[in-house]
Amino acid sequence: MDASAQNRLISVTLDENSIGRGSADQEHERAIAVYDLIEDNSFALVGYAGGPYALNISLMDAKLVFDIRDQNGNVVVTHILSLTPFRRILKDYFFICESYYAAIRTATPSRIEAIDMGRRGLHNEGAQLLAERLKGKIETDADTSRRLFTLITALHWKG
Repeated sequence: MDASAQNRLISVTLDENSIGRGSADQEHERAIAVYDLIEDNSFALVGYAGGPYALNISLMDAKLVFDIRDQNGNVVVTHILSLTPFRRILKDYFFICESYYAAIRTATPSRIEAIDMGRRGLHNEGAQLLAERLKGKIETDADTSRRLFTLITALHWKG
């Protein structure tokens, strides 16, 4: 099997006990993020060549848990990351998302675009922080990190 076929995710699930149900928009965003992640990703465990992988993302004691399994469902590794470094970005991201959804109803197109640029900037910052936190454990490309960060935000939607 070549590296591109091995170094990828073939399934991604969000632990339902961690996330609860969101609004219709939130559920739609989650489904799109999972779909996009499965369709196009680069995900490699450092020092392990046994992919492709199945990923379950959950929260445990305010920590992010990446339960990574092989394609047969056997546990490969579990990485637990503190969410403390993400708190400011997540807080700011949710605030700007609320502003964005409110602006869609009443603001001018230029105002909506400005808010959306800020939202994307925070999203990129979160994805970059995630890649840094995974360094030496999991290698991803920028798009995969962005999609994973989207799913991390989904874990916090339940409030």
